[in-house]
Amino acid sequence: MYNIQKAVSRLDYAPKLNEIQVTDFQKGLGNFTPQPNKPVSFAALKATLKKAGYTLDAAEITVSGKLSKEGNDWFLAVEESGQRFALTGPNVDQTLDQRKAGDALEIKGEWLTVGTGTKAHEVIVPTTVKKVALLDSTAFFTKARFIEPLSSSTRPAVNIPAMAAKRAAPIRVTSPGLTVYKGGAVTPRVYLIKQHLGSLEVNRQIVDLSVSYTPSPRMQLEIEAPLSRTEYDDSINSGSDTGFGNTTAWAKYRFFRKVKTYGDRQAAFRVGLELPTGKKSAPGQAQINLAPFVSQQLTPINGGLSPHFDIAFSQAGGRFIFGGNAEAIFRTERDGFRMGHEQRVSTDLEYVLPRDPHKPGGELFLILETTFVNRSTGRFASREVPGSRSTEYYLAPGLQYAAHPRFVVEGSYQFPVVQNTGFLVLRTDRNLLLGVRILF
Repeated sequence: MYNIQKAVSRLDYAPKLNEIQVTDFQKGLGNFTPQPNKPVSFAALKATLKKAGYTLDAAEITVSGKLSKEGNDWFLAVEESGQRFALTGPNVDQTLDQRKAGDALEIKGEWLTVGTGTKAHEVIVPTTVKKVALLDSTAFFTKARFIEPLSSSTRPAVNIPAMAAKRAAPIRVTSPGLTVYKGGAVTPRVYLIKQHLGSLEVNRQIVDLSVSYTPSPRMQLEIEAPLSRTEYDDSINSGSDTGFGNTTAWAKYRFFRKVKTYGDRQAAFRVGLELPTGKKSAPGQAQINLAPFVSQQLTPINGGLSPHFDIAFSQAGGRFIFGGNAEAIFRTERDGFRMGHEQRVSTDLEYVLPRDPHKPGGELFLILETTFVNRSTGRFASREVPGSRSTEYYLAPGLQYAAHPRFVVEGSYQFPVVQNTGFLVLRTDRNLLLGVRILF
């Protein structure tokens, strides 16, 4: 819903962002009061929402002004903005009912823009008319209603499915969504990971910060940077180390979206470039007696420059959301070391519990994600390392709470179901993720 508010707020005549309200989220009803000294445009509202990925079918407006007549045509003039609305419709004369030019009226009805370019003008098809007191500069206002129909007998205002508007995003699975058009998100996350290999116990604490920005309705840019602390103990030697991991730059292109009532399908292609910026030095033999390939896995990196290719899909319907993504990672060596190339397939199943089905905010998402990882043979000293292949399958139940349209809290616990790993690959026992998402 914040995406819609953000889109509407860019109109010349729009009020402040927090004054664009949603009055019934389940039915998709909302309103806003434009600035009284600015002319309004239905066509501009429709075009702005279209850029954000939504379709405006109709809108209702309430206007206060002075009635005038030119020939057989009626008009309502708003003195403060200098804008005139043509009054039309099959029953406009009966609706006006004995009103005369110069009357101060408040007229409510369907709102349209007729014509294009210099010939464009705003039109109201009146449904209700009432006389008001003598108008002054504070009495002029316009009010538009948007987002889906009032009832089955009325045309929808803005056809925005409730599930599409209020969903947050999966936690571990790539989302094809683009957060906020001409805005973005800041997502700090903490990972608490436990691994082992024989008697070696490894605990990692990773702080990962990603910042995304959406410059168009189809494109999203993102940068991701992790900071890792690793503690290790093999019952004889122990130690710890802290360092930055590789920074990754992402670009996502949403090539498909189909919106319908209480449903939303979308798909996106994402490419990333993992840069060799992380700490590469591993504990030496004097610190812990491990095979060099195992020691390298105690660093916060998995190799050098690595391209990522990812395709994601999701479908929302009712309170259920299903999604998934497939990703390929091609790793290059850094000082002769890299883990194997990876192929990942993940799925996301969500069920939404709304706090109030008529209002946005307060939704609790029950999430179950799966991840399948296949990793090919790794390399050390520019040679393939036997025992470095692995195939793993994980489950990750999680919770996501949309405390506010711009603030989400999330948590996920990932654990292995199948692990077929080589004798030189660290085995992951659990991966706890805690994070927040802040939209701007």
